[in-house]
Amino acid sequence: MDRFRNYDIAFVGLKAGKHDFNYEINQEFFDLFETEQEFFNPEISVNVLLDKHTTFLEFIFKVSGTVQLICDISNDEFSENIENDLKVLVKFGEEYDDSNEDVITINRKDSDFNIANLIYETVVLSIPMKKVAPSVKDNDEYQNLLDKYSPKIIEEEDEQVDPRWAALKKLKDNN
Repeated sequence: MDRFRNYDIAFVGLKAGKHDFNYEINQEFFDLFETEQEFFNPEISVNVLLDKHTTFLEFIFKVSGTVQLICDISNDEFSENIENDLKVLVKFGEEYDDSNEDVITINRKDSDFNIANLIYETVVLSIPMKKVAPSVKDNDEYQNLLDKYSPKIIEEEDEQVDPRWAALKKLKDNN
C-alpha cells in the first residue's frame, strides 16, 4: 500500500466541515494498479470534496479530463473527454468493509483513508463501453454499415397474450 501513500487523506486532524483536495492523474497513477487498461495518455483532474461529520465522512469525487482510446470500428486513435462524479460515505466500525458500493466501513481506529481505488474506479467507469471515433460517427459509409449489421428489434404485434395478463394488457392499451 506504500505506493498509494500519496492518495491518503488524513481526516483525524481536520475540523468538521468541508475540505477540498485536488489531484492531477496521468499514466503513472494507473501504472500503480498493474492492470491492463482500455485507454492511454490520460490527463485527468480529480477534485475530492471531503465533508467531515462527527460520525461519518462524505466524499464527493469529480473527475474530468481526456484519455486516448482506440476506435472499435476503425482502430484509429482518438481523444475522448471524460467526466464523472462519485459520492461515497465512509462510516466507522470494527473492520474494513466495502461490500456496499455507496458506503464503506473502516476501522474506527484509522486516522486516514486511501482514495486511490475510488479515483481509479471513477475514471474507469467514465470510459464509454462502445469506443467510436468522431471520424466514424460523422462518416455516412460507416453509419450505413452499422445500420445494416446492427441487430434489429422486431416487435410482434400479433403475439399471443396469456389470458391471465389480458386484463392488464387491455388497461395498458387504453392509456
